[in-house]
Amino acid sequence: MDFRIGKRSIGPDHGNFVVAEVAQAHDGSLGMAHAFIDAIASTGADAVKFQTHIAAAESTPGEPWRTQGTLQEVSRYDYWKRMEFSEEQWRSLAEHAREKGLIFLSSPFSIEAVELLTRLGVPAWKVGSGEVGNLPLLRHIVQSGLPIIFSSGMSLLGELDEAVAAIKSGGVPYAVLQCTSAYPCPPEKIGLNLIPLLKERYRCPVGLSDHSGTIFPGLAAAALGIEILEIHVTLSREMFGPDVTSSVTTSELRQLVDGVRFIEKMRRHPIDKDLMAKEMEPLRRIFNKSVVAKRDMDAGTILREDLLTVKKPGTGIPARKFYDIIGRRLRRRVVANTILQEEDLEETVSHEA
Repeated sequence: MDFRIGKRSIGPDHGNFVVAEVAQAHDGSLGMAHAFIDAIASTGADAVKFQTHIAAAESTPGEPWRTQGTLQEVSRYDYWKRMEFSEEQWRSLAEHAREKGLIFLSSPFSIEAVELLTRLGVPAWKVGSGEVGNLPLLRHIVQSGLPIIFSSGMSLLGELDEAVAAIKSGGVPYAVLQCTSAYPCPPEKIGLNLIPLLKERYRCPVGLSDHSGTIFPGLAAAALGIEILEIHVTLSREMFGPDVTSSVTTSELRQLVDGVRFIEKMRRHPIDKDLMAKEMEPLRRIFNKSVVAKRDMDAGTILREDLLTVKKPGTGIPARKFYDIIGRRLRRRVVANTILQEEDLEETVSHEA
């Protein structure tokens, strides 16, 4: 099934779809959210992603904290309330992203958020790890007919199977991201081994949603052939927020994107070792060694190991043939440091001692 997000095709022949995840790094500031768009636009990423929270629609007042950063809010419900933007504010962010050449995405956490984002014209859905088992939400977004990307961070394989079945029933394209919901995620929990498993199990584009706070998992996953890479982004490691330690800076994101594109080009161009060596013949002549006369020798001299050595450049009899020419007779007189050529030697091998 063709998987496209806007005008961008997703698949092994189209390079990694790199999503820069802002999440709540804007800390409720609309101006900061716009600043993220400007910064991300210069990194080469394909998309900027936010999270659309509507506190009353997704949370109860007693929701426990994952990480309470300040005492500004009494409850996590209040925190989600502060993260809300109005529909017009969300529209301004979507339009700004498009003006900057970025695909605008935002994860919904309620059916009301789905409806809001639908009105904004999002080209695809990103379903967060905690929503994979939210079948009412999944069924609602499937009805839109838009492609769906979902993270597997907190899901059992059986739960993923159910989510994929719900999506497949709607006939919409989908992708699955390996993800571990640890903030930051240590290397031993990244789970690169699951990428080929997901590819085989679900027969769809796969990727990595990375919370390590480094560029390394993304590069490793690109080498394994992922098609989607999502990574949290911060403007500075000195910023406030629960995800700062799980994020890369925008300058690191630029380095990551460059590395991913480099890896893609390598993967698209397998080489023939012999053909490549032949193309390097000028360098081979410079760096390889030839058989060289150790001292002056007259015509008719029978070559012995003590009369020869190997030196650069590789413009004569190759050093790998050193022992093949022992016992052969010189056809002409040579002086010390002469690079021997095949024409300097008689054709037949001498049997003299």
